[in-house]
Amino acid sequence: MIVFLVKAAQLILALSILVFIHELGHYLFARLFRVRVDKFYLFFDWGGAIFRYKPKRSDTEFGIGWLPLGGYCKINGMIDESFDTEHLQKEPQPYEFRSRPAWQRLLIMLGGVLFNFLLALVIYAGIVFHWGNSQLPSDRITSGMAFSSVAQEAGFRDNDIILTVDGRAADAFAPGFMRSVIQAREVEVMREGRRETLHIPHDMMKRVLKAKSGFMSIQYPFVIDSLAPEGMARAHNLLASDSITAVNGKLMPDLRDVIASIRSHAGDSITLSFMRAGVPLTITLPVDTAGTIGITARPIDAVYAVQHIEYSLLEAIPAGIAQGVGTMRSYVSDMKYVFTKEGAQQMGGFGTLGSLFPSSWNWALFWSMTAFLSIMLAVMNILPIPALDGGHILFLLFEIITRRKLSQEVLIRAQMIGLAILFLLMLYANGNDLFRAFR
Repeated sequence: MIVFLVKAAQLILALSILVFIHELGHYLFARLFRVRVDKFYLFFDWGGAIFRYKPKRSDTEFGIGWLPLGGYCKINGMIDESFDTEHLQKEPQPYEFRSRPAWQRLLIMLGGVLFNFLLALVIYAGIVFHWGNSQLPSDRITSGMAFSSVAQEAGFRDNDIILTVDGRAADAFAPGFMRSVIQAREVEVMREGRRETLHIPHDMMKRVLKAKSGFMSIQYPFVIDSLAPEGMARAHNLLASDSITAVNGKLMPDLRDVIASIRSHAGDSITLSFMRAGVPLTITLPVDTAGTIGITARPIDAVYAVQHIEYSLLEAIPAGIAQGVGTMRSYVSDMKYVFTKEGAQQMGGFGTLGSLFPSSWNWALFWSMTAFLSIMLAVMNILPIPALDGGHILFLLFEIITRRKLSQEVLIRAQMIGLAILFLLMLYANGNDLFRAFR
């Protein structure tokens, strides 16, 4: 229950920030062109609001609604999801959205998407400035990778060390590393001391989505970092820096396998094989009833040659921009899979979004996920679907190109159709979450 609450709190906070910035973009562009904004709300206020305030000499009511699923900016004279058409019966006023030139209306509608993208760049720059960046060349992962069955069908084998992806060195810590391998034409690996070139099927991403089993994960050995004073390991003379290589004769290049194997022998005895200063050794020792022997493992950056890079403020800005642009390109590239059967099955709603956050509060991961969601919100909002910003932008571009303004009746019908489409998509996405939860 605590994990659920932590994830839910992170999701609500992230969405609150993103929606506020998105609506702020619309608001500021509207005010720039002297268009009246009737309401600016965080969360929805259907049936009432937690807080509302209207400053003197202001036409805008600011507030916080009770339903924490978004927010809105109600622009005077604009046909939106509220379907408030009372103003259409009156003569257009200079302060109304519909009275402004098409290019101004276009910028007002682009404001939300633009601010979400800029927010992502700012967050990424802040992350690298505060926490720096870590890089791990894939050819330095001496224990190689663990591959799913669908990856092995394409030619990969457990313990393969990825040397190059399409002829280029790869950073295993880069956000797009796994995607680059899946979408590559050729991947060169080191396998049992030999270099081999694998040709990746053109539909590899579809196969991965269909299998729903992931693709690969980094392996790293269990190198002992410390020993419990009263643990079995210390009593049997294991030492810090010993590197466990096998349990009961079975080779285990990944610490997760070592941990699982030890736990599976709770209350029994195991035989550990390990390396000490380059010398192979073996001991037999009991496992306590909790499935432990009193050892902790070194983190990955203490096992492999992980390079940590610090950034000055001036260096962080271009680094953040590069990361944001790269993330956006990758997300846009992945959008084509949404329209496939395999991609549609992966769609998720609030449950899926919440699962992306860590189970314990971590500010670095929180801000990284918030930046990604900001880009996702920008891309999704610019899709040419009526009721989304992209739908309004599409109609405005039509007006600018043809110099013909669509009638209010057409816009209202389009808005209704768009809302119906979005409602069905939300039902489908959240239905997928429920199906996966109870399957």
